[in-house]
Amino acid sequence: MATVLSLVLAPARATTKCRTSVEEFPTFLPREVVKIRDPSARKLAVRIERLPVKVSFLETPIMSSCVKPLLHGGINPVVLLHGFDSSCLEWRFTYPLLEDAGLETWALDILGWGFSDLEQLPRCDVASKCEHLYQIWKSYIKRPMILVGPSLGAAVAIDFAVNHSEAVKKLVLIDASVFAEGTGNMMRLPRAVAYAGARLLKSIPVRLYANFLAFNKISLSSSFDWMNVGRLHCLLPWWEDATINFMLSGGYDVSSLLKQESLIIWGENDQIISNKFALRLHKELMDSTLHQVPDCGHLPHVEKPETVAKLLLEFVQREST
Repeated sequence: MATVLSLVLAPARATTKCRTSVEEFPTFLPREVVKIRDPSARKLAVRIERLPVKVSFLETPIMSSCVKPLLHGGINPVVLLHGFDSSCLEWRFTYPLLEDAGLETWALDILGWGFSDLEQLPRCDVASKCEHLYQIWKSYIKRPMILVGPSLGAAVAIDFAVNHSEAVKKLVLIDASVFAEGTGNMMRLPRAVAYAGARLLKSIPVRLYANFLAFNKISLSSSFDWMNVGRLHCLLPWWEDATINFMLSGGYDVSSLLKQESLIIWGENDQIISNKFALRLHKELMDSTLHQVPDCGHLPHVEKPETVAKLLLEFVQREST
């Protein structure tokens, strides 16, 4: 299942900037966060917060997790999504590079994954994810954005851009999982079988194997630590229910053509989604640029953050000229 370079960046003017100096994790994160060794993941985890997001399918707002920008103003904000069954911690290496370059950068958790408070067990189907993202944009971001979607997050981004074109200036699609027809046979699974599959999905052996597939080269010690980062959100009590709700809903079947200019980034050594789909996507999108990243697997923003940050910055700056 699709889930799972030195850079010189010119600083831009910002209206506000502050940094957290004491490592104190939000209390809503699973306590296992303290076991993570990766300093970049720890620094980003400290900054995760929850914002109230009002949606039509619940009476009370969803306290929705994200990393808010330290910088505000300037050109279109960059909004980072994540892949299937992941979280904003996926951006732990690239986010600070974008921020240091002076970009207003948001990292959002897609409804059903990440660290939002889902105790009310909201629907987590495609339409609900789209509405939730729209309400975040309408309430907090408020300007046309550069929307970045890796893996299944690319399908989330495309679906959102088709439904809310006024909110999206440009798209960045990274190793995009957009040609699968939804969740396939999983939507017909008995619920008991689906829950058993979800428990397997968050198991340590499966997560380690996913790391083996996702990254071109990774040490065993890094693989264990990155597995802990990628699995952290699965330890929240509502994770299984939210994941099953999405799986049984049918998932994404993205077929609409986009009007927005798009940047496609793809790891040449992706073992999860072949880079032949990069060429297909580039051909099918009306206005797209393709960059393939050598010696890189399924998640270039984790494996080659400097390259991804450089490409993103150039893409954003091209918009401002």
